[in-house]
Amino acid sequence: MTALDILLLVVAGVFTGLIGFVTGMASIVSYPALLAIGLPPVAANVTNTVALVAVGVGATANSGRELTGRGATLVRWAILSAIGGLLGALALLVAPEGTFVVVVPFLVAVASLALLVQPLVRRHVGELSAPWIVPVGVLLVSVYGGYFGAGAGVIYLSMMLLCTSESVWSASVLKSFLLGIANLVAAIGFAAFGPVHWGAALALGAGAFVGGWCGPPVVKVIPPGVLRVGVGIAGLGLAVYLAL
Repeated sequence: MTALDILLLVVAGVFTGLIGFVTGMASIVSYPALLAIGLPPVAANVTNTVALVAVGVGATANSGRELTGRGATLVRWAILSAIGGLLGALALLVAPEGTFVVVVPFLVAVASLALLVQPLVRRHVGELSAPWIVPVGVLLVSVYGGYFGAGAGVIYLSMMLLCTSESVWSASVLKSFLLGIANLVAAIGFAAFGPVHWGAALALGAGAFVGGWCGPPVVKVIPPGVLRVGVGIAGLGLAVYLAL
């Protein structure tokens, strides 16, 4: 890598961390940046997953107080995230290329629409009384997060806001923490068996840590309704981008 490549990745990492925490769409910045410096798609994907661990670390370091007092529930969700991240990493390494290509745009679009209509749904339906939905959702989204992850944060936010009483702020912190665990487990697998470009991962990860650290204060000053609608609209744009 050249010095310019390293600078590009560090700057992209800062935006990756910030956008990742605020909107849950970190990979839309980091993955193209890795392709831009010449990494092939699979190497870019696994390197991206390794670097994105830094987003969760930075964000959790600056918002970890929100996670205290959740006890066994958070432990169960963390274990499910770890299992999902492992399964996603295995899927990327052994499954045919493009396994999730068809279904991912649909999932992101549905989650984005759900975010946009969330107040209407909650007003007429209330908090869903199906305790299994969130654990199963955490597992499945973590599988996707370990596999590729573009839009995984949008799906997490949508699920938490529709199925629990979490605020946008607390749902954002949970999303960052749980996806961080999925990315960490997947990253360990990729480090052992995948074509990680460590120089690129370190440069991108350094910027991503800074962006993740800056994410919680930014979310705190954005009105929850504005953030929800903004993420929903951006998610629809991401769904169209992924479909094309």
